[in-house]
Amino acid sequence: MRTCTKLPMAPHLLAVAVAAIIAAVSLLVPRAAGYPWPFCGTSNDFKPNSTYQANLNLLAATLPKNVSASPTLYATAVVGAVPEQVWAMGLCRGDANASSCLACLTQAFQDLPNDCSYNKDATIYYDPCVLHYSDVHTLPDDDTGPTTLSYTINNNANVTSDPARFERLLAALVNATAEHAAYNSTRRFATGEADFDQEFPKVYTLAQCTPDQTPAQCRRCLSGLISQSLDGFQNNIGGRVLWVNCTWRYETAPFFNGPAMVRLASSSPPAPAPAPATAATGRGERKYSVFIVVLAVVLPTLAALNLVFCFCFWRRRRPVAHAKQSRKPMYSTEAEDMETVDSIMIDVSTLRAATGNFDESNKLGEGGFGAVYKGVLPDGDEIAVKRLSKSSTQGVEELKNELALVAKLKHRNLVRLIGVCLEQQERLLVYEFVPNRSLDLILFGTDDKREQQLSWEQRYKIINGIARGLQYLHEDSQLKVVHRDLKASNILLDVDMNPKISDFGLARIFSRDQTQAVTSRVVGTYGYMAPEYLMRGNYSVKSDAFSFGVMVLEIVTGRKNNDSYYNSQKSGDLLTTVWEHWEAGTVAELVDPSLGESFPEGDVLRCIHIGLLCVQGDPAARPVMSSVVMMLGSDTVTLQAPSKPGFFAGKSGTNTTVSADVSL
Repeated sequence: MRTCTKLPMAPHLLAVAVAAIIAAVSLLVPRAAGYPWPFCGTSNDFKPNSTYQANLNLLAATLPKNVSASPTLYATAVVGAVPEQVWAMGLCRGDANASSCLACLTQAFQDLPNDCSYNKDATIYYDPCVLHYSDVHTLPDDDTGPTTLSYTINNNANVTSDPARFERLLAALVNATAEHAAYNSTRRFATGEADFDQEFPKVYTLAQCTPDQTPAQCRRCLSGLISQSLDGFQNNIGGRVLWVNCTWRYETAPFFNGPAMVRLASSSPPAPAPAPATAATGRGERKYSVFIVVLAVVLPTLAALNLVFCFCFWRRRRPVAHAKQSRKPMYSTEAEDMETVDSIMIDVSTLRAATGNFDESNKLGEGGFGAVYKGVLPDGDEIAVKRLSKSSTQGVEELKNELALVAKLKHRNLVRLIGVCLEQQERLLVYEFVPNRSLDLILFGTDDKREQQLSWEQRYKIINGIARGLQYLHEDSQLKVVHRDLKASNILLDVDMNPKISDFGLARIFSRDQTQAVTSRVVGTYGYMAPEYLMRGNYSVKSDAFSFGVMVLEIVTGRKNNDSYYNSQKSGDLLTTVWEHWEAGTVAELVDPSLGESFPEGDVLRCIHIGLLCVQGDPAARPVMSSVVMMLGSDTVTLQAPSKPGFFAGKSGTNTTVSADVSL
């Protein structure tokens, strides 16, 4: 995909021109499957329960209503004072109605804080709307914006054997649509349609700017966007490019509501020298003449001017543009990764003071990689410091790579990395402090009072939160991540019992088109590892789904899958027991006795059903996490009957992380 620096915009235009669409992902999946598209800033974070978050909540309650009530379906709002000020904008597609606009932006305010947890600067795109909020809402005059990435709907579906001519015809339609959006619509919105000839399918286009722009500003924004991206679609059946302040799109199938505002047509084959229009000229001939004028005069001139401007600003602004491009990278370089790690370095003296020199009284627990201590920073923030043991096999470089991964993953249901220290032979990871510690301790603890505190509503919230965190890792984050060590002890609970996935020491990055990987050395925890991973070293998002399913069944029953006492007294491991009761229709008998009768049986049975779907022996039969989230969120979704679980017959006992060689 070719890229070019965006033309400079006036300062009152929308602040951040967010690069969209995730090129590497959208080449591989259908258009609808990609929604929503969140983009998270990296410059500033806000703290939980802070003034910034309170201001954001105020905007969430008012902005969607203001946008849907506006005749232009566009509104901005600002709440609070610097530095906790929040500015936001909402824009709905020009063919949307007020109710769909309100629903879309309401959903956006629910999803974006989850996808971009604690980011002060974030944007999310849906098909009918876009939401953006930030602590900064103006750009300097010389801002050139980030490089725009675009996507093609189907990288292998060519429109015609004459791509050069199709691109010329498409360019005419796109520019005519952009012209109409800029000069003939108060919403700065237009749609187009062209039935060129029998060789090409019909083409449908859309162009839109934020309505606060003047016609000239809107046209300039769209011209820059079109000129630098149109040729990148290369004879595909559709494509789309998004900036926050303008967007364009085309497809060979209808996608907008209502009739097209701009229509072009041509004959086939084209006449070598079209006759001038006369009073007796028919309707179709007048369209063709207008088209020829646009193609022969306006388009080449416009393209030449855009090319000159683009080249000049690229030469003059290249250092600035490069800096901007690094703001929201989809896949960063090793140098950028190291820069990310360096930016969160904390000196060892600060952490020694925070933890009382790692005093035993501040020790929260200990795992395979070392002990974890509670600490308090000078500003009063509570932290959890993981002190990797000197016997750990992880090298510093490997640790830095893992840190670069974790630092880029930001979601409400993931533990947030705050800092790192690699000084004086110390290897320290600093995370947000999660007061309720691990799900393992609360669910399986010996303290009866603690166990009673976990109500069904809390358990359901935990199940749903873990699923959303996994969906982010597998499908929605900038990096496709397989955790490989999901278990109850790696799920931490905050003060409101919201779950946070932790411990990414064994996590692995997948490319977007990669479905699985094979290792000759299996690492994980007995009772949570999928059969194909334990026996053959095959791991994927479906092996994470297996681990999730085990946790669901543990949360509902209050029993460990690898509980040595329970397994020795009963017929076998937890999965075996649940499956036997499922077939007998008595699975409700397995619900944690501590819940008594205070639980909705339908919801409990649905969770058990979902858990069994996730632990099926065939990895292909297990649902992906976006499907799991949908199943949990709606009782109208019909669930398939589960097949027999991939039973784990092996070592019982504690949650021991194991490492073993397998024959491949």
